[in-house]
Amino acid sequence: MSSTSQKHKEFVAEPMGEKSVNALAGIGEVLGKRLEEKGFDKAYVVLGQFLVLKKDEEFFRDWLKDTCGANSKQQGDCYGCLREWCDSFL
Repeated sequence: MSSTSQKHKEFVAEPMGEKSVNALAGIGEVLGKRLEEKGFDKAYVVLGQFLVLKKDEEFFRDWLKDTCGANSKQQGDCYGCLREWCDSFL
């Protein structure tokens, strides 16, 4: 598995609170804007979708690709970030 980014480490180190969707690993300015336009403006809203999809990697990756056009690396980074956050805080 590839090493995690600083963004990932910062995200999973503390409760999510009101963090922007852009705080998620793999989600930059462009993807963040696309997600916001579809109502996913906060990291916790994306977490909700992640949980609705039962934390299933394939379903979540497909959803992220279809919703905002995330590439494979971005999908994996975001999935890993949310999975690790859930392991720590849920």
